[in-house]
Amino acid sequence: MNFAILCFLISLFLVSCGGKQEKKSDGFSVDRTKSTEQTEATTPETNEVPASERITLDNKGVGQIKNLPLDPEINMEMVEAGGALFKTNCTACHKIDKRFIGPSPTGILKRRSPEWIMNMILDPQLMVEQDRCAKDLLVEFNGAAMANQNITVEEARSILEYFRTLE
Repeated sequence: MNFAILCFLISLFLVSCGGKQEKKSDGFSVDRTKSTEQTEATTPETNEVPASERITLDNKGVGQIKNLPLDPEINMEMVEAGGALFKTNCTACHKIDKRFIGPSPTGILKRRSPEWIMNMILDPQLMVEQDRCAKDLLVEFNGAAMANQNITVEEARSILEYFRTLE
């Protein structure tokens, strides 16, 4: 009986392994073709303007700043204070003349309302959670969320005044 079981297992093994030959070749090859169905699904065409270039002057953002009229004349004392604050708190991620980890502030007042800018400086986490433009910026800049620098309203206002000179 043991002999019969052993013969059965050996024949089962031979049948399951037989008939298939693996073709071996020198080196290796990679098939880099994609089906058109996969390509269309993963690369949709869009003509949408990137969030960093989008103009949303009517959006005040989410936060404590609801209305912020700006004096036509730029306050140079605030500009000096805001420039110093920007240099110490913001330049690790923002460069004046180019895109970096975050967007450049140059010309920001042509794209965003003063209230939106202030709310973003004061509470970037709340803005990213509840403001569409802030969410889109987070995506555009590869998930690099703006850090909350615990800036006061007065300090944020000085930074905003500094931004007014970066046109």
